[in-house]
Amino acid sequence: MPGGWRWANEEEILRLLEPGTEIDGFLIGECVHSGGMAHIYHVRFANPERDPGFAMAMKVPRMASGDGAENIVSFEVEHRLLRVLTGPHVPRFVAAGDLARLPYLVLEYIEGLTLQHWLDEAQRTGQRPAPHEIARLGAATAAAAHSLHQQDAVHLDLKPANVMIRPDGNAVLLDFGLSWHAHYPDLLAEELRKAVGSPVWMAPEQVVGVRGDPRSDVFALGVMLYELATGELPFGDPQTTGGLRQRLWMDPVPPRRLRPDLPDWLQEIILRCLEPAAARRYPSAAHLAFDLGHPDQVQVGPRGRRTGATPWHEHLRRWIRAAGMQYQPSPLPSEQISEVPIVMVAVPWQDVSDATLYSLRQAAARSLGIRAGARLACVTVIGPGATDATNDSRSETTVHRAQLEHLRRWAQGLDLEGNQVSFHVLEARDTAEALLEYARGNQVSLIVMGAATHGLMLQRLLVTVPIRVAMDAPCSVMLVKQALPFERLATPHDERQGGQSGDVVPSL
Repeated sequence: MPGGWRWANEEEILRLLEPGTEIDGFLIGECVHSGGMAHIYHVRFANPERDPGFAMAMKVPRMASGDGAENIVSFEVEHRLLRVLTGPHVPRFVAAGDLARLPYLVLEYIEGLTLQHWLDEAQRTGQRPAPHEIARLGAATAAAAHSLHQQDAVHLDLKPANVMIRPDGNAVLLDFGLSWHAHYPDLLAEELRKAVGSPVWMAPEQVVGVRGDPRSDVFALGVMLYELATGELPFGDPQTTGGLRQRLWMDPVPPRRLRPDLPDWLQEIILRCLEPAAARRYPSAAHLAFDLGHPDQVQVGPRGRRTGATPWHEHLRRWIRAAGMQYQPSPLPSEQISEVPIVMVAVPWQDVSDATLYSLRQAAARSLGIRAGARLACVTVIGPGATDATNDSRSETTVHRAQLEHLRRWAQGLDLEGNQVSFHVLEARDTAEALLEYARGNQVSLIVMGAATHGLMLQRLLVTVPIRVAMDAPCSVMLVKQALPFERLATPHDERQGGQSGDVVPSL
C-alpha cells in the first residue's frame, strides 16, 4: 500500500487490514485486538535495518461518522501524550499517521497480562486473588500511575483493560485517549464540555468536570482493588448522570462484608482510595503503593474494620457539599505530589553518637514540618552478623524487634501530627545498596542521612556509604552534619551558680 494512499470510504476504515499490507513502511501482521474503539495489529518495519530492537503494535482507531467527536479528539490526545511521556510504565512511541490519510499509532508492543486477566480468571474458577496478590498488582499499578503524575500527566481512564502487568511484575499503562497533561490544551474538556471517562471507574470530581487531579487515578485504582478483592463493582455500572453523581456522597459496601476473610488493612486501603472527597484519599499514588507494599505498616482505623453502612446523616452532609461542586482548574500534578513526599531517614544501628541521632531528628522534623501529609519512613540496615552472634533460633527476631524499638524511640521526639510514619529494619551486607533499593522501590522523594565523619583525605580514598547513596540515589539526598546545641546544655556547676537549667537536650 503506497505511502500516499487514501481511504476510499468509511467502510474501509472500519474493516480489518490484511496481513502483509504495507503502510508507510510498516508491514501489517495479525490483528491482536478488535474492539469498538480501535483495531490493534502486530507490525514490523518493511526495511529490517530500521528495526528498533523491540516488538511493535499499530493501533488504528475506528472513526466512523456515527462514532462522535470524542474518537477523533482521543486519537489526537493519545498521539500528543505518547510523544512526550517517558519511562518504563508507558509504551515507547514509534510513529503516527495523520487524520487526512490513515490515523494510526505505532507503539512498543507490551508483553504480559492485563488486570482484566485476573478478574476473568477469578470469574472462571470462582476463587478471588489472595490479599498479597491483590496488593502486589495494586502496588505495581500505583507506581506506574505515580510515574505518570511526576510528568504532569493524569491518566483519567485507569481500568483493568488499560493496565498491563509485565512478566517481571512491573505495570505499563495503556490507552491515553482520555488523559490530561498540564502543559498542553485539554482538548477533551474544550470540545465536549461534559464528564469524560469510563463510568465504572470515574472519580467523583470527574463527574462534575474536574480534570487533572492525580487523586482521580487513585480513586480508579481503588475501584480496581475493590473488584479484585470482592468480584463486585463498588458503584455498579451507572448509565445515567444521576447514577454517576451518587458517588459524590455514597460509600460502597465495605469489602469485608462481601468477603469476610479479607484483612482489615486491605479494606482500609481500598476505602481510603474510594473516599468521595479527594482530600481524604491517599495524597499521591506513591503513598498508596507504599501501603500496598508494606501491609504490616498500614494504620487501620474504623474505616478498615467496619462492615456496616455509613449513617444517613453523613451521606446527607456529603450530598449538600457535593451540590456546590463545580469545575476548578487543577494545580500541576508534579507540584501537588511534591507537597506530600515520602521522606526516608536512615538511622544507624551501631557506632552512632547522640549528636548524629539528634541531628538526624532535627533534619527530619524540618523536612516534615512544612509538608502536611508527608510520610516518614525510618530505616535502619543491619549486617548479617548481627543475627549470627548466637545460636539461639530466636536471635534474628530478637535483633529485629530491638532495632524496631530503637527506631520508635528515636522518632518519639518528632511532632508527627498530620504525617504517617513507618519503621523498617533491613538486613544486608551492602548498606548503601540496601538504602538505594529501598528508595527506588518505594518512590522515596528525599533521603535524610548522616554525613561521613571521616577527614577529607580519607574520603578521597574511600567511597563512604553517604557518598555512594548521594551519587546513585533516584531522589534528593540531605547529608546531615552531626551537631548538638552544646550552648544550651546546663551543667551542675552552672545550676549552682544560678544558671538556667530548663534548656536541656531532649532524650535521644
